[in-house]
Amino acid sequence: MTNMVSDSGNYSVGIDVGGTFTDFFCINREGEAQTCKTPTTHYDLSVGFMKGMGMLARQRKLAVGDFLSDVASVRYSTTVGTNALIERTGPKLGLITTAGFEDTIFVGRARSWADGLGWQEGRDQARIQKPEPLIKHDMVVGVRERMDYSGKVIAPLKKEEILEKLQLLVDRGAQGFVVSLLWSFVNPEHERLIKEVIEEEYPEDYLGSMPVILSSDISPTAGEYTRTMTTVVNGYIHGVMADELNKLGNELRDGGYKKPLTLVHNTGGTKKASRTRAVLTHNAGPVAGLHGSAVLGQLSGDENIVFTDMGGTSFDIGLIEDGEIKAHDFIPVIDRWRTNIPAIEVKSIGAGGGSIAWINELMDNALEIGPQSAGSMPGPVCYDQGGTEPTVTDADLVLGLYNPDNYLGGEMFLDVDMAREAIQKKVADPLGISVEEAAYRIRRLVDARMGQEVFNEVALKGHDPRTFVVLACGGAGGAHACGFGPYIGAKKIIAPRQSSVFGAYGASTMQIKEIWDKSRSLKLFNWGSQSYLSDLESFNAVSRELKDLATRDLKLEGYDEDQMEFQLELNMRYGSQYNMTKVRTPRVELNSVDDVQAICDEFTRQYGEIYSPEATFPSGGINVENFSLTAAIKPSGDRMAPGEIMGPEPDAGAKREDRPVYWSPEEGYQETPVYDYTRLTPGNVIMGPVIIESPETTYVVAPGWRFSMDAYRNCIMEQIS
Repeated sequence: MTNMVSDSGNYSVGIDVGGTFTDFFCINREGEAQTCKTPTTHYDLSVGFMKGMGMLARQRKLAVGDFLSDVASVRYSTTVGTNALIERTGPKLGLITTAGFEDTIFVGRARSWADGLGWQEGRDQARIQKPEPLIKHDMVVGVRERMDYSGKVIAPLKKEEILEKLQLLVDRGAQGFVVSLLWSFVNPEHERLIKEVIEEEYPEDYLGSMPVILSSDISPTAGEYTRTMTTVVNGYIHGVMADELNKLGNELRDGGYKKPLTLVHNTGGTKKASRTRAVLTHNAGPVAGLHGSAVLGQLSGDENIVFTDMGGTSFDIGLIEDGEIKAHDFIPVIDRWRTNIPAIEVKSIGAGGGSIAWINELMDNALEIGPQSAGSMPGPVCYDQGGTEPTVTDADLVLGLYNPDNYLGGEMFLDVDMAREAIQKKVADPLGISVEEAAYRIRRLVDARMGQEVFNEVALKGHDPRTFVVLACGGAGGAHACGFGPYIGAKKIIAPRQSSVFGAYGASTMQIKEIWDKSRSLKLFNWGSQSYLSDLESFNAVSRELKDLATRDLKLEGYDEDQMEFQLELNMRYGSQYNMTKVRTPRVELNSVDDVQAICDEFTRQYGEIYSPEATFPSGGINVENFSLTAAIKPSGDRMAPGEIMGPEPDAGAKREDRPVYWSPEEGYQETPVYDYTRLTPGNVIMGPVIIESPETTYVVAPGWRFSMDAYRNCIMEQIS
């Protein structure tokens, strides 16, 4: 079987849907790149999507149909599922579980009331309530059945009872079914029987056909509550995503694109939309950006990178360690629900260009930033789209950092007078200060908040923040990098050429990949006998099962087995401890006891790096609790082509003007040179303070910093004083 998705076509397109803008990155086989942004159309995401495709086509001087017919792949990170959760617009679902455990999702965990809450909400414990359940009490039924921990049937499941409970849910208005039985991750026989009965009663060719989501398919891992909630969340967003993606796919095909639409996953890969579990699309945009950071690090030669992305709504943080993505979120929270999907860890806080500045009267008129955001509609006050609350973008405009007549390359015009009026009324007057000082405080406060979060993310993972390079991405990242970078002691900041659409760039670099999980508890080192596992088949049987599932899935994607790569990771712990450490194994299957010892030694080494060597305790026993097999196809995407390094002196035509910029209350406004990014060449060096304006974003180089451009037209900012 040949590769069906990657070899025909000249262009690869990555798309990232954000809270404010939808970003596009396109690259051809020669490494020539182009970008564009459109406001996110939350009422119908396909409107902004197709508008961006039209903009890319016009940049290439092509008709939309000619451009789309020459596109080899479209990699898309979407917020459709997340929006359905936040807005509670999903279908009415029925949950079928083991009798006696109908209240599992309502009881939750001891701290389920706090899952998904920010630190501000978490402080107000007197008013905190558990979230409204996605499935109501009357839509949960239990069937009499039981498996034991080894998967042995203790109480068989009867078809008659399934039919009885099924009819009950249908009569109550179920539009889909979620099935989560005890120990189904060990033996899914009973869950599959329920699905067979439902499909017999409501076959696909009937109008009454409804989706059936099994926990043994979505999350075959231990943890009754998290496994069930993962399946519930998947079922809740499944139908909404299917409708949106079908509509989008039809519009693309009508426009001339004939390939499958691929979706970005929070596992760090992409899959065809038709082969994607809906729950894996959550937080895919920031994960795509983190993946792009690893690729850019390979080009720049930097192995330790703090990825930051300051967009209109949020500020995302992720780490690249030794050139790799190593941080995984073991129990990711989606909205207010704790799950156990195998997600890459990217932290996010409510700090972006659209974050609202407000006065907290309960805290003695303290100035606060966010977490509320103006979003894309109405957006900051200066957008003149109905916004009334001052934002970070409004403050930057008042300080002179943005050109109101040349925002996004002239695609948008900003009203500085409206921004000044909003800051005057909502911030400056209550504090008794000038508009400029109020704007300066807004900027300093958001920079401090972001900088502290970056420091915490690096330091609390056991690293020296000063050894990391900061990657400043997002539409506002280049404008604020010199503000938050010093909080971790960074001497070098890279603001990429494609920083304003970095999530879309990252999506374009991602390969076909998925992770297959299975919980299985094995003692690799027995504390009682002080011996290593000798029954290698108990280990290899799980690995082979996952490999067979992955091979079948990728063959359905259109790939041959010799194109596939497999990597096994294990969630491991010491016998007397609970916390897990993810360890990458040198091979998928074990051939000898020496291989077992090698895995145990690697676990001890990684554990020592995280918690210190003194904390290791191998004699207490070493257990494996979960297997994660990554199956991937090598990417065939093109890398950006480097340019020729020229001299340090910019071309005379690169300087546009001098503009008054308010750098501090002590110095007030200073005439600051403004340069045209498109007229600069690799090798150029400019001493700060200076403003660099590109069609997509603005790079602000503060006093005491030096700007230079590398071979890939990335903006390098280095602190010199």
